[in-house]
Amino acid sequence: MFPLVSTSEEKSYNGGGIGSSNRMMDFLEEPIPGVGTYDDFNTIDWVREKSRDRDRHREITNKSKESTWALIHSVSDAFSGWLLMLLIGLLSGSLAGLIDISAHWMTDLKEGICTEGFWFNHEHCCWNSEHVTFEDRDKCPEWNSWSQLLISTDEGAFAYIVNYFMYVLWALLFAFLAVSLVKVFAPYACGSGIPEIKTILSGFIIRGYLGKWTLIIKTITLVLAVSSGLSLGKEGPLVHVACCCGNILCHCFNKYRKNEAKRREVLSAAAAAGVSVAFGAPIGGVLFSLEEVSYYFPLKTLWRSFFAALVAAFTLRSINPFGNSRLVLFYVEFHTPWHLFELVPFILLGIFGGLWGALFIRTNIAWCRKRKTTQLGKYPVIEVLVVTAITAILAFPNEYTRMSTSELISELFNDCGLLDSSKLCDYENRFNTSKGGELPDRPAGVGVYSAMWQLALTLILKIVITIFTFGMKIPSGLFIPSMAVGAIAGRLLGVGMEQLAYYHHDWAIFNSWCSQGADCITPGLYAMVGAAACLGGVTRMTVSLVVIMFELTGGLEYIVPLMAAAMTSKWVADALGREGIYDAHIRLNGYPFLEAKEEFAHKTLAMDVMKPRRNDPLLTVLTQDSITVEDVETIISETTYSGFPVVVSRESQRLVGFVLRRDLIISIENARKKQDGVVSTSIIYFTEHSPPMPPYTPPTLKLRNILDLSPFTVTDLTPMEIVVDIFRKLGLRQCLVTHNGRLLGIITKKDVLKHIAQMANQDPDSILFN
Repeated sequence: MFPLVSTSEEKSYNGGGIGSSNRMMDFLEEPIPGVGTYDDFNTIDWVREKSRDRDRHREITNKSKESTWALIHSVSDAFSGWLLMLLIGLLSGSLAGLIDISAHWMTDLKEGICTEGFWFNHEHCCWNSEHVTFEDRDKCPEWNSWSQLLISTDEGAFAYIVNYFMYVLWALLFAFLAVSLVKVFAPYACGSGIPEIKTILSGFIIRGYLGKWTLIIKTITLVLAVSSGLSLGKEGPLVHVACCCGNILCHCFNKYRKNEAKRREVLSAAAAAGVSVAFGAPIGGVLFSLEEVSYYFPLKTLWRSFFAALVAAFTLRSINPFGNSRLVLFYVEFHTPWHLFELVPFILLGIFGGLWGALFIRTNIAWCRKRKTTQLGKYPVIEVLVVTAITAILAFPNEYTRMSTSELISELFNDCGLLDSSKLCDYENRFNTSKGGELPDRPAGVGVYSAMWQLALTLILKIVITIFTFGMKIPSGLFIPSMAVGAIAGRLLGVGMEQLAYYHHDWAIFNSWCSQGADCITPGLYAMVGAAACLGGVTRMTVSLVVIMFELTGGLEYIVPLMAAAMTSKWVADALGREGIYDAHIRLNGYPFLEAKEEFAHKTLAMDVMKPRRNDPLLTVLTQDSITVEDVETIISETTYSGFPVVVSRESQRLVGFVLRRDLIISIENARKKQDGVVSTSIIYFTEHSPPMPPYTPPTLKLRNILDLSPFTVTDLTPMEIVVDIFRKLGLRQCLVTHNGRLLGIITKKDVLKHIAQMANQDPDSILFN
């Protein structure tokens, strides 16, 4: 027989126990523990969950009129959602602050240690030093490199080799600890987490993915992975961490613990809090949750997401992990307005971002597929150590690859001022200021040209190494590496435009708005636009991306360049491949995610997709009043279906309802334990009233309460575009197909996904779960 709903391998059910009582067992009298719950790697029934919540709310409202205590319970039930959001915001913000501070310290540990206190990072170590000048603020006697500690000198080839060796050694140690902890204690703590969270929010169940062990190990290993210097970020995994916080705190409230649909509303808000603390962008976090990860996002969830993101951002601001009294590391203040002509290079950056996004997705998915289908996937520790070693060995000689990616982006976004000592600001005539104290466009010095070469090499390394890093068995986010690629490309283009405007200010494209000695071009703005373009090309975000970028940088007046780059990158990337990186990983893993944004335009009918097909065995059904316990147990043991239609009789095939396999197993097991007379020959009734039985017959089993009396049905001639819309908008697990009231077949979510894949010339067998 064909599977109606493919699940993980289930044990065949074997009942037992024979009794002698003739009393009929009716489970309408009391609820059965476990009925209405779901197996691992199955999809929830959104309609049933929402109906349950309405019933629960109606009952509480009716009881609130009876007594003061019931009224207090009703008020506390209404307030519990806001209290939960407060707790999620506080916990997410606290963990994000802890991760930021720890990662900053451990990243600096690769280069040296503070003799005043080993717990100080480089910046904090030199803050209170009395022997440091502003220009050499990174050099203070309290901070010692490893060569100073081990061989008492910081100069010469041997000192360089010692520092190089210690840098690679610490990187390998951090990476080894991260991958070992993930492999031993929490395999679900690897990766970004956003593809799985998108799938979970669509109704799929992955037990343990948002559990306490995953939270603990992800928090620890995220710090280790970021500190190792690999080309990854902590922003995506912070969304996973926040969702773990939300899921764990849900267990403190009955309202959310017992209802899977309500819990997913909380997880949507938690995702918003995660982005809020990752980027210091509470509004962008809410929009990210709405645009990118959430499947069901009612207005009430929007308000609560906003509150959770607000609390999380406030908590992070109170901790002040960056020591600059701001939420973000990238805050910039550009003084020069952009000109209309600059939209051309901004759009070019958008094209670059789209091309990079499409290239990255194709190559990364190909590498991840190779990892899944070859021996490579069996050696995650070796893979992580090899990639870390290559990254560290290539990164150390170049100061822009040696520094953390967040610091690199911060430097690229920076608008050069009078006191900047960076090589990117090494212009000639740098102290010849124009009016207002702003620096005019000026010829690039030796330091700028040197920085351009180093940044070009950094760009190549980041582009290549990120492909192999994302998807390894360690926590790895993609936001920061993507932004780094775009920021480097943007800064290179920005400096090029700046020099072009300086040497050719009399050209027609410049002379109307850029006079000699004026501050016309801001290279840092180009870096910001490039970062947005590349992030948009990889993730296909638009609205939330622009809002995150201006919250991230404080560049409110540069929304139009950001919008132009984000839309261009999305159009270019979509032209080369419809899927963003998260959707591509969902498809690679075979998760049953029904994308709400895609239109189904094929002219197929329900009868073309339903099971059974023309030459298949007949549909497995249960009858409402003539099937025995033994018959049901046989069907359960011989099939892996997740549910069965119930009909009046096999001859009529008139539909009565639908019953889930898990509910049947639990109900029969419960009846055998609690009711002495239930035997294999006992008849199961799904009707409201059972007929009188002759004496000395085994007691019957009434299971009408576990029967869904209003399953969704369509006719065999219903167009599949309508069926797909029904599955998307109602979150169905299955839909029954009838003809003139007679049951013909069934369409499951997996069947719909396989059909969509087939119509798109993709492999339908890539859908592994339902």
